Amino acid sequence: MSGRGKIKGQIKGWCPGAHTPMMSGDGLIVRIRPRLGRLTSDQALGLCAIAQAEGNGIIDLTSRANLQLRGIKEARHEAVLSALLALGVLDDTPEREARRNIVTTPLWRVDDLNTRLYDAVCDRLDNLPDLPAKMGIAIDAGPSPILPKTSADFRFERTADGALLLRLDGLSRGRLTDEDTAIDALCEMAQWFADTQTTARRMAGHVAMKPPPVDWMSALPAAAILPLSPGNRNGTVTLGVAFGSLEAASLSALIHDSDATALRVTPWRLFQLENAILADAHGFITAPNDPLLTAHACPGAPACAAATVDTRQLARALAPAHRDLHVSGCSKGCAYRHAAATTLVGHGGTYDLVKQGHPWDQPCQRGLSASDLKAQDHAL
Repeated sequence: MSGRGKIKGQIKGWCPGAHTPMMSGDGLIVRIRPRLGRLTSDQALGLCAIAQAEGNGIIDLTSRANLQLRGIKEARHEAVLSALLALGVLDDTPEREARRNIVTTPLWRVDDLNTRLYDAVCDRLDNLPDLPAKMGIAIDAGPSPILPKTSADFRFERTADGALLLRLDGLSRGRLTDEDTAIDALCEMAQWFADTQTTARRMAGHVAMKPPPVDWMSALPAAAILPLSPGNRNGTVTLGVAFGSLEAASLSALIHDSDATALRVTPWRLFQLENAILADAHGFITAPNDPLLTAHACPGAPACAAATVDTRQLARALAPAHRDLHVSGCSKGCAYRHAAATTLVGHGGTYDLVKQGHPWDQPCQRGLSASDLKAQDHAL
């Protein structure tokens, strides 16, 4: 909405990693980047055990298909790193871990183009220039892209006739390439970003100020298709996670009971179990139209020191009547960076209401209590 004042909070310029955790209200956040977004069942069970023994028993599923342990004590960080290394889910150095910021379509198959590109990117990570910490790569080379709304700066996709292209985020067209030249093209485009300095720290903002060479915008990707939804297809079970917050005890029980061989994570608060037989969902979402799949809420207070209100209890109460709801503990909007039809923002222990906007936009109502909001639920 035009003319709204901005009350945007401060956003950190980096993301937590395993070697470089971030302090929150409930302790350290330690992020794990599963290779190809996949953990074997033993790795997933091991991660659940670490979450329960060393953290608060919660594992976050992030919008980049990463996993985060929460509530880790500073004094136990080195012990957690050792346990993660033993599981085989961690790179040896912080530098390597930070560079491997790759999200891959969860629909990849063994030795398909997606997995080959992933391996090729990993082999050439050291050839990339130093880039801002939040910049990343999407490998989305199935018949149709499914990751166009997932945060990334370089996007491997296909055209409608199956050709491979590399697209800079923020542009509708990409650069035609092939498997043999794809990584050289990636390195060249990353170096171009580094050499053509602007104030932007992400690609979309950069290309808005500094358009790339015309031949890098020669081809359109195939039309995107909808991402996954909960269900069972050929033994692969897809389940939803309210607000992306997994209870490690429930996940562990689910893996044991289903005899799943592996877990794949997605950017959409969904995860998949390979070769699973599902008898009990253990509280995870099984219905494709569950309103909690479209409701967004950060951890809120007291888990986050920046928040002054509960977020998820209120979001659960309001979600059935609001298909586009965002409850944010403060004006930073960490859980959802897009405009929502109804956004509630914590401020001094109460909630401000923003319609058709972001948490940092000017509210139309201020100082609402949780009971106020529940009472006028359908009128929001």
